[in-house]
Amino acid sequence: MPFLGQDWRSPGWRWIKTEDGWKRFEPFGSALEDGNSQLNDISHTVILTGDDEDEEIYTTEDCEYAAKKRKKDHCRNNTDSQCFYRENWIYVHKESTRERHGYCTLGEAFNRLDFSSAIQDIRRFNYVVKLLQLIAKSQLTSLSGAAQKNYFNILDKIVRKVIEDQYNPRLIKDLLQDLSSTLCILIRGVGKSVLVGNINIWICRLETILLWQQQLKNLQMNKQVNNGLTLSDLPLHMLSNILHRFSDGWDIITLGQVTPTLYMLSEDRQLWKKLCQYHFAEKQFCRHLILSEKGHIDWKLMYFALQKCYPIKEQYGDTLHFCRHCSILFWKDTGHPCTASDPNTCLMPVSPQHFIDLFKF
Repeated sequence: MPFLGQDWRSPGWRWIKTEDGWKRFEPFGSALEDGNSQLNDISHTVILTGDDEDEEIYTTEDCEYAAKKRKKDHCRNNTDSQCFYRENWIYVHKESTRERHGYCTLGEAFNRLDFSSAIQDIRRFNYVVKLLQLIAKSQLTSLSGAAQKNYFNILDKIVRKVIEDQYNPRLIKDLLQDLSSTLCILIRGVGKSVLVGNINIWICRLETILLWQQQLKNLQMNKQVNNGLTLSDLPLHMLSNILHRFSDGWDIITLGQVTPTLYMLSEDRQLWKKLCQYHFAEKQFCRHLILSEKGHIDWKLMYFALQKCYPIKEQYGDTLHFCRHCSILFWKDTGHPCTASDPNTCLMPVSPQHFIDLFKF
């Protein structure tokens, strides 16, 4: 029987494939090993403290205990140890087997999948933000302490990216508003132990959220200098075609505020009619008919009225996918080690809400 580790039940080392072949995965890096070697050296020395008269000598056993404690603190405070797994796919198991003990939780999936790098991809940015918003509304207390810490680390990166790149600040403002409302409610119920960690930590996090909200409120868009063709120089049919490709009514309104021409195009009844038909069914139209003064259907007002009552379709450049054959959750463009004869027939796109529902037992 091969040696796997100190515990015979251990799955052994984790290996990753590189250009030079398979190498053992070491999450803490060489820097931590150097620190560990230094701490181990300390355990074999005798520590002298106090004055010459009152000299206290610690035994080797006490030194080893102190060294282990410092080693643990070093691992806890080391910056490299704050990084979570960076994997593009995970196996979603919902029950215990002989090979696996326990089941995959929402917090484990959130830690193992590489959401920290996903926000740097413009195709995945909105997807991750929407997932964080849904977690903030209802699933924050179901996350483990490590997952909650990872949640706020990713949120910090998102806010810094929005402030630097000025990309979609409205979406982040909605996320922070929902998160601050949830934290205010949870902090009041701290006596029920609904939050992991000291109450002072969560108060500091709430203060950080309020600071982020103030920074986004004061965010000034940089005026870009265009020496060539601008959006206003495009013909009307091309501008209209651009507006018809938007799936969010607020984006249409925002673009319509740029120039008078775009405002005129953004008020087109056919544009809002197609938007309503894309998101909602005809039965829903009949329940929320809104007529204008001229007796026509006001499709723009109907869109926002229907949006309050029914969910709209979500569009993302890249989403997580679930393989029904392998029970693996993965990013589609990275793929996964599928064993099916025709993997494409087993794939199922996973929306942010569906991602949360996968881990409800």
